[in-house]
Amino acid sequence: MWEEILKQAGLDPAPERASTTRADFLRSQADALPACDFIEPTTLNGQRQYILAVIQAITNLVMDLNDAGCRARHLLRDRDGKFPELMNEILAEAGIKTALTGIRMSRMNFIMER
Repeated sequence: MWEEILKQAGLDPAPERASTTRADFLRSQADALPACDFIEPTTLNGQRQYILAVIQAITNLVMDLNDAGCRARHLLRDRDGKFPELMNEILAEAGIKTALTGIRMSRMNFIMER
């Protein structure tokens, strides 16, 4: 796609640009690339809800909170081993304490677990 745009503009792509794969691009942008999706659950009474879930690099989240003038004191999360210790360190530097949910107690963070 990019190669075609450059060709139409009369520009040759840089050698490293021509061989970049989607995976390479995502890896190079991973520290600044937010992701989001709408979750559309149906409640027990048949009502539809629309939930916007956003996944964002934790450093960007801290910067965005500061830029918005928000003062978060705690971040609630489960005990999943996928959370790196670096995340806790970044939050601690920003004055945000990590609050862990109980073991197998998804109701403690039911909005995100849903």
